[in-house]
Amino acid sequence: MFYVKSKIGNSAEINIEITDENVYTRCPICGEEFNIDIQDFLLDKDFDIFGTAVYCENCGKKVR
Repeated sequence: MFYVKSKIGNSAEINIEITDENVYTRCPICGEEFNIDIQDFLLDKDFDIFGTAVYCENCGKKVR
């Protein structure tokens, strides 16, 4: 299991399990937020979680 952990104040933190339903990104062109299945990207040997940008459907069509 993988999860994200963040401190909330000095005495509390939140842990959220990463699933195929709770990973989101924003389109680098229009800023639309949308859900992605992170597993689709993990299969790519060149995947870079910090440098990867994912376009929304509309902007992806424009870029292509």
